[in-house]
Amino acid sequence: MKKREWLIVILPLLATWSIDRITKLWATDITQLKSFGPLHFVLHHNHGAMLGLFSDLPTVLRVVSLSTGGAFLLCTYALIQYLLPIKSLTLRSGLSILIGGIIGNVTDRIVWGYVVDFIVIGTPSLSSPAFNLADALQWVGYGLIVYAIIREGELLWPENNFRKKYWVNLPFQIKYCLMLMAVGLSLTLISLVFSYTYMRVTIQELVGNNIFLMNKFLVPYVITFVIICVAFCAILFAVGRVISHRIAGPLYAFERYLKDALDGNGAASLKLRQGDEFKHLEELAEEVNRRLVQIKKERTVNVIEYKEEQD
Repeated sequence: MKKREWLIVILPLLATWSIDRITKLWATDITQLKSFGPLHFVLHHNHGAMLGLFSDLPTVLRVVSLSTGGAFLLCTYALIQYLLPIKSLTLRSGLSILIGGIIGNVTDRIVWGYVVDFIVIGTPSLSSPAFNLADALQWVGYGLIVYAIIREGELLWPENNFRKKYWVNLPFQIKYCLMLMAVGLSLTLISLVFSYTYMRVTIQELVGNNIFLMNKFLVPYVITFVIICVAFCAILFAVGRVISHRIAGPLYAFERYLKDALDGNGAASLKLRQGDEFKHLEELAEEVNRRLVQIKKERTVNVIEYKEEQD
């Protein structure tokens, strides 16, 4: 995509996050219930995830895991934007609005340790749970994503855009995936050692060598970190599989094209899949085909001239 189109895709994320921050800063000054018909504004601190889920977990485990999960989703969002085979500004903008709302709530947990909810809709007898604009805008993102998938599903999953074999070059693709996982494991190991030792020394400075408190804070942290690490490596393996397929697939197709052309089987024009790397191989294949046809014609002319000379 062009730079202007990327700007259109990223702007909804920034706008969603900014609107959410502004409204939450305003909501922190609410001291009493404000009602406007069925719309009510009341300050509520949500210490869990959506609808208060996981609010009973230990603070360290809850805040750290939910905040890290948001950062994890942000990285996943960037990968999806990169790997999407079509432009589809509707789909990409929907993803941006969705992740913008999620990051808005993650920012709350990082800054305050809880999410600020302040909107309630309904009557005293029947009302919605407290939510914020980030929650509402996330549903706008979901709607755009579903609409884009329904409308542009054929572009996302065209019938003629799949290779029968996804592991085209197994040794290369496995090596590529393992290299990505090795880099991911190295980074997470460095982060684990730094953060674990930092937390351990900090706790010791505050409460002394209290084994009970050390285990209460450090054990859940390590467990959460390991779970995130495993999920991160699994995603890296899946991403490596997709990217390596986009590299190995065109080379495999080009090799088959050259083999058919050299064997005189009348190779058809080379057509790569959406999202494949080395798209210039299509032009190179056309040039090879043109040269082979020219050489064949020259040989035919030479053979005819030779026979005429013999006669």
